[in-house]
Amino acid sequence: MWTELTPAELLSADLAAPRIADRPWLVRWDSPGLDAEALARRVFPDPVDLRTSGTTGPGRVWRRSFAQVWAEAGLLADLLRPRRPEAVLSFVPPQHIFGLLATVLVPARLGIPVWYRPDLFGPMPDEGHTRWAVPAIPWVFALLRRNVSWVRSMDHVAVLHSTATLPASAAGFLAAAGPDRVSVTEVFGSTETGGVAQRGWTGGNPPWELFGDVRLLSEKDTAAEVPLRIAGPRLAAVPGQPPPAVLTMDDFVRPVGDRAFAFVGRRSSLVKVNGRRLDLDELERSLRAVVRCADLALVPVADDLTGEHVDVHVVPEAGHDVDVQAVRRHLGVQPRKVLVRDRIDRTDTGKTRRVRPAGTDGPAR
Repeated sequence: MWTELTPAELLSADLAAPRIADRPWLVRWDSPGLDAEALARRVFPDPVDLRTSGTTGPGRVWRRSFAQVWAEAGLLADLLRPRRPEAVLSFVPPQHIFGLLATVLVPARLGIPVWYRPDLFGPMPDEGHTRWAVPAIPWVFALLRRNVSWVRSMDHVAVLHSTATLPASAAGFLAAAGPDRVSVTEVFGSTETGGVAQRGWTGGNPPWELFGDVRLLSEKDTAAEVPLRIAGPRLAAVPGQPPPAVLTMDDFVRPVGDRAFAFVGRRSSLVKVNGRRLDLDELERSLRAVVRCADLALVPVADDLTGEHVDVHVVPEAGHDVDVQAVRRHLGVQPRKVLVRDRIDRTDTGKTRRVRPAGTDGPAR
């Protein structure tokens, strides 16, 4: 199943090409005498161009130097080193910033082999390693829970998660595997900024701690929610322009001292309905835990009466109806519509991209 690539073949490849992004492969960064940094400096693109997914607006290209991405891969590798991983099993598409780092460059910096698997179904590696690092996006927690016997057979599995809010399945996975055997580390960032902050997660909503090279410029002497404003050496540039000195992100936070913050919500996911502010990311996460469905999304919409409102799109689980009343009760406010869909289109990192029109079995309710 796993096609073995040499480090040079991976580093010089088009990471968005189907043979790299859509098929499982293995690269051995532990080969004797391999100088991963020298090889990467010789064959990896410089600069590196990455396109945002366009989930909250038009997609655009952001440019980074090799020095920036290599430095960030080192920061992520340092988050994993205390767990002493012997190998990496990644599910993160390599053509995006987190995948480029965690799937391609972090294993190079750690000097350990990496198995990449893009699919929900398939075997887990059986190579004799007992300590694994697992770069993950939201759907991976359900996959790991389904393969919990593999996880329990290991000494330790260190999950490194980014790109979206942790799903409700993360708590179930942690409970099933055991917190002594599994660790979960989250990375907060974006294509424009790279990694901004990190936290170890065992439940709840602990503060995010800035990476060492990032400065928090948001107003700190206030209890109000403020835009997340940062400076640092890894900010991406628009091609043809220098990197910005400062960047204000599409996120609201409450600063916690000079080096941490509590995340409040993304500007694009915060709506106010009848005077009540809703964080659609957090509501979607909690709704998944109580509604039996294959997928769901909360979509902000304009409303002639209230100005802002929300529609709920639900993909029913095979053989089951959607409990529309359970959806309405859990939200605490009346959504404009609850729509049953045949699927929800998402990017390959799990973000909602656009919603297909309702099928014949999917009326608004």
